[in-house]
Amino acid sequence: MTRARAAVALLATAAFVLSGGGAGAQTGDPQSPDRGVSLDARGDSPARRGETVFAAGNCTSCHTDLKNKGALLAGGRALETPFGVFYGPNITPDPVHGIGRWSDDDFIRAMRKGVSPQGEHYFPVFPYPAFTGMTDRDLRDLKAYIFTLSPVAQPNKPHQVPFPFNLRLGARVWKLLYFREGPLIPDPTRDAQWNRGRYLVEAAGHCAECHTQRDRLGGLDRARWMAGSADGAEGKPAPNITPEPKTGIGDWKTTDLVYFLETGTLPDGDVAGGLMGEVIRYGTGRLSADDRKAMAAYLKSLKPVVNKIQKAAK
Repeated sequence: MTRARAAVALLATAAFVLSGGGAGAQTGDPQSPDRGVSLDARGDSPARRGETVFAAGNCTSCHTDLKNKGALLAGGRALETPFGVFYGPNITPDPVHGIGRWSDDDFIRAMRKGVSPQGEHYFPVFPYPAFTGMTDRDLRDLKAYIFTLSPVAQPNKPHQVPFPFNLRLGARVWKLLYFREGPLIPDPTRDAQWNRGRYLVEAAGHCAECHTQRDRLGGLDRARWMAGSADGAEGKPAPNITPEPKTGIGDWKTTDLVYFLETGTLPDGDVAGGLMGEVIRYGTGRLSADDRKAMAAYLKSLKPVVNKIQKAAK
């Protein structure tokens, strides 16, 4: 779908929703934020627990201009999407350019509701639709860890996004259509390992944001959950990670998947590069072996979906 056609669709949708249409598009009633899984990370302080949450979410990649050796979490990372180029913001504890003046409630509101301290709706390139599944404790711990890091007085780069995708009204309409507020509630029919894996993959790790195809307005196609995306992060394909044997990871052993999440090494001996390489280096590779096993257990339980994604040229 071209940007022009998507723009027309978005404006038409906005008019429809704001005129009272769109039955069933309202956000669901949030569950108690204390009922989620929670990483229950080890540590004798919120900041030490938050370091594990930080790794699970791989905050480093999107908020650090690694290509140009930018300061940790100071922003500037370009994220290419079909709707334009967004730049990761500064989330260091700097009080002017970062989040140094944010309270715990501000931080939780941003992560769970996708709303800034000033009441602006964030564009969904910020994966709050996944982070909403996290518990209050994990979010507070995450903020506590971030606030132990060095503040950097670096201004944010303006997004390069054409009309109408640069309108905050569009973000609000998008939320009415696609956003469901969390947290993620454990499935009582599944064991603790599976629920922990689901929490790490769906909420903290926000894997679906890259590995699920989006529709013309940027909503995740739930029928192709985790089955890959032709235009994933940074405009590059993201592979099918459902247990489908021909186009996904169905022929991977669980030990293969666990080892991959630790080292980035594929069963054929190749090594993950690009953004996935960063996810492993700064994220899953820093988690515990039990956490990686839990993630593998959840991924192997998914519905297999046939969806061949062409690899990006190296």
